Amino acid sequence: MSFTSTPVTRTLVLGLVGSSIAASLFDVKHYFYISVGTHILQYRQTWRALIYQLCYTNSAEVLFAAMALYNMRVVEQQWGSRKYASFIVVSGLLTAIIPPVLLTVVLRPLSLGVFDFLPAGPTPIIFAILAQYHAMVPHIYKYKVALSTGPPVNDDSPGLTFSDKSTKYLMALQLALFQWPGSLLGAVVGWMVGQAWRSELLPGAVTRWRLPGWVFGLRGQKSNDRFEGMRRRLESEGATTGAALGAQQPAGGDGSNRRRTMGQQLIDEVREAF
Repeated sequence: MSFTSTPVTRTLVLGLVGSSIAASLFDVKHYFYISVGTHILQYRQTWRALIYQLCYTNSAEVLFAAMALYNMRVVEQQWGSRKYASFIVVSGLLTAIIPPVLLTVVLRPLSLGVFDFLPAGPTPIIFAILAQYHAMVPHIYKYKVALSTGPPVNDDSPGLTFSDKSTKYLMALQLALFQWPGSLLGAVVGWMVGQAWRSELLPGAVTRWRLPGWVFGLRGQKSNDRFEGMRRRLESEGATTGAALGAQQPAGGDGSNRRRTMGQQLIDEVREAF
């Protein structure tokens, strides 16, 4: 029941856990991380950029990522599954390209080859979602953790202030630090992609693009237009029929045996269509 109205989040969590377990069982975890010097520059395995976000290579990251996705399911509830899934696809494609290119072209040469590793896992996508969660969901309450052992004198006493959203940020921060600096690079790029989407810095065609309606069981625009036209026709016919029957109805009668309600007409029309 916790995944009610969030089929995309449920699919992401189950797919992430399942793919991570499968990678361990079949001993293929070494295909899902990127070492620029070996995989990109030497063996030209550029296809790794398309698959490195499909799973994690250790159970701790899987746990924190699943909890982070679950706690941010409110974004899907507010956006709707179609827009949320479209955002996931766009963010996944952008974060599949930007971190490897940035690491290969800029960071590795500047670090003289020291910064060479990009770990597996959808940390960039999670941080792109986190950017939306941060902007959309307000905090409910705040609390302060005192830094001194004595009783607090006033509200200005030293301490750390947190909110009910702090635990979500801490889980995501843990993902960013698990295999840093590579995981931190992915987190920063993911956050920037999420902010660019929200600030409409990306091309309009990218932010307005949606997955096809049939993916979510929608009937399509033509069917919707047909249904809308049928509804308007029924309303006009019902109003005309009701006015005519009202004029013919003798005093004291209800005329229920000679006319159907609007709902009955609509049901009959839909039944005939199927």
